[in-house]
Amino acid sequence: MTFIKAKKSLGQNFLTDESVAHRIIDLVSPNRDEVFIEVGPGTGVLTRMLVDRGGYVVAVEIDPRLVQSLSHSLKQQNLWVVAADALKLNWPDLITKAKAELRAFHPDQPGSTRVRIVANLPYYISTPIIEVFLAMHNQVFDMTLMLQKEVAERITSAPGRKEYGYLSVLVQYHCEASLLFEVPPWAFSPIPKVESAVVRLKLRERPTVHVEDETRYFKLVRAAFSQRRKTILNNLKASSAALNFSRPIGAALEDSGIDAQRRAETLSLAEFASLDKALFSR
Repeated sequence: MTFIKAKKSLGQNFLTDESVAHRIIDLVSPNRDEVFIEVGPGTGVLTRMLVDRGGYVVAVEIDPRLVQSLSHSLKQQNLWVVAADALKLNWPDLITKAKAELRAFHPDQPGSTRVRIVANLPYYISTPIIEVFLAMHNQVFDMTLMLQKEVAERITSAPGRKEYGYLSVLVQYHCEASLLFEVPPWAFSPIPKVESAVVRLKLRERPTVHVEDETRYFKLVRAAFSQRRKTILNNLKASSAALNFSRPIGAALEDSGIDAQRRAETLSLAEFASLDKALFSR
């Protein structure tokens, strides 16, 4: 592949250390009966390894220079390079087509097709693209993602830690989240000013807690974290008109066994679920 200068406007930091790429692929352990989706393949270090070991690979790239380069350098039949903005794609349609291509390419592979995400995500779209994939939790088996270390720590953080927040709750509601390993800046070109880490998000068959209305639940969680230095009581008071609670906040907190002076970062997913039920019960 010819040299391509990274575009700062697209948040490009190309993974160049093949030992890191090999480590990611070994942890993923690709199978021939699986579809792999890679967002932001860059110069194709991960893409080549996925194509060699996986069933069918869809590489989604927004930069036309990289689309052209990947299409010319990787001509394998089990690779589809998609020129698109990952945040604007019709993902269900793409996944359906990719599964059909896998069946055509590997007709002898038995069983159902798992869809797996493997990506070195551009840092500036990492949170919104994770939200996109979580919305497709019934179609995706797992995600192995290279992220800014700070984001990785937020995703995998437990209640009571300063990193724990809305994104922690959102991801852990849908996934078993684990931080696999850290990656130094010099593994990329250009070298970023931040450290990175690889996380694995395995989608749960069912959410970790039961709630009556997921949209309402996450609106409550977002409101609870709206000002991190304030208590849960004060944050919920500030959002009471918008959320239209059915019961007084103080009474709901008491029924949930939650001290009104606690901060949102100390509440578990189950406590948020209990509070949601208490606030909206009739």
